[in-house]
Amino acid sequence: MSRFRNHIVWVPKYRYRILVDGIREVTETGIQAICGYAGCEVVELNVQRDHVHLVVMVLPKVSISNLMGRVKGQTSMKLFNQFRELRKKPYWGNHFWAKEYCVDTVGLNAEMIRKYVRYQEKREKQEEQLRLD
Repeated sequence: MSRFRNHIVWVPKYRYRILVDGIREVTETGIQAICGYAGCEVVELNVQRDHVHLVVMVLPKVSISNLMGRVKGQTSMKLFNQFRELRKKPYWGNHFWAKEYCVDTVGLNAEMIRKYVRYQEKREKQEEQLRLD
């Protein structure tokens, strides 16, 4: 069965720069597990401090909105359970992720998108360092 390749980007609520250390690891493993369970293949995954890039091969029977609902819902529950201090912050309101996400079907430019996802964090760190200098 043919699969569709999608590039999906989403952010934590208020785009807080919170996806670090253990939170980053739990997010990565959660995304991998949920996508695998849904029959999707993770091609590239880059969890940065304030957003996530996912390039994923999706079966036609899997809707992106359902997949994202599962990914965002299950990872946020797991994060709130493992990092209880997140629940104490009034700005979360039991929602870790922002409501929105961006999705694009990857076609002819697939390799370019994969490289972008893979190296964007490195490029952002270099740009941030230039601003500090």
